[in-house]
Amino acid sequence: MLRKLGFLTIGLFDEADPRRGHESTLEIIELGERLGFDSAWLRHRHLQFGISSPVAVLAAATQRTSRIELGTAVTPLGWENPLRLAEDLATVDILSGGRLNPGISVGPPMNFATVKGALYPDTEEDFSYARVERLLACVRGDQVTDFQGTVGFEQFSDRVQPHSPGLASRLWYGGGSLRSAQWAGEHGMNFLTSSVVKAEGDGTDFAEIQLSHVRAFRAAHPDGDKARVSQGLVVIPTDSATPEQRARYAAYAEQRSPRTRSPQGPARMMFAPDLVGSSAQIAESLEAHAAFREIDEVAFALPFTFEHDDYVQILTDMAQSLGPALGWKPAR
Repeated sequence: MLRKLGFLTIGLFDEADPRRGHESTLEIIELGERLGFDSAWLRHRHLQFGISSPVAVLAAATQRTSRIELGTAVTPLGWENPLRLAEDLATVDILSGGRLNPGISVGPPMNFATVKGALYPDTEEDFSYARVERLLACVRGDQVTDFQGTVGFEQFSDRVQPHSPGLASRLWYGGGSLRSAQWAGEHGMNFLTSSVVKAEGDGTDFAEIQLSHVRAFRAAHPDGDKARVSQGLVVIPTDSATPEQRARYAAYAEQRSPRTRSPQGPARMMFAPDLVGSSAQIAESLEAHAAFREIDEVAFALPFTFEHDDYVQILTDMAQSLGPALGWKPAR
């Protein structure tokens, strides 16, 4: 049975009116809390017309909500300084009362060759798992400098301030390969698995590949089968949708369906089909999904290009129809 229901959004905006898009995202998070969702997650978009600073937006969300957990899915660490990010995460976690769930990943920034001159003009950066280890140490409160004391009237700490106890246990790693799943488990993190995985070996069944990642993560994690995994498929219930919305949603999924039929590109990435239909139909599909059957937390992804009213309808159907069909109960 589904224990935790969350949703993920990208927060698109018009370049000429960025405030409206950001306000829409905050309103969607507020709606999620009223509907009883357990979590709301934001995805990063750099040098695009989607939220580039989810941590800042989530800071605003902490002041407009009181219960719902707030996460990033995911923050690409190639764009971040781990120590500075740790300060921001701890600050927002304290403002939220301990509700922040930061999801992270590593690797070079997208289109790195074109952005390096603006992002890292004078340095060569390490985009390996060591970057995650630096963030983990900062968030845990490990010593980051050998100086602690007073200079004049100012006091200095040898660890990141503020320190938010418990935040380290709510760090998630977003991975799509066996190695990333194992690494996250070995380092005691939580694991985010999405609608994209790497087809390693001969397998091309998305659900079976994702299941192998879930099992590899838990086999490597100190908590074993109790280690937390969240699944993030694109799910579009249509119970209360208008005929026009249903037609548009179906066209959206059909346009994206060719990439789900075989591995894509040199990295052999596999994409899960978007699930569009009534809550009963989607619940049936999920209950037949090999990976879904082994997890009890989800952060369903909202389609990136829909309108505010569409998101209201989709979230309402998720909370009032799809979630209950999967055994979930709204948080209050």
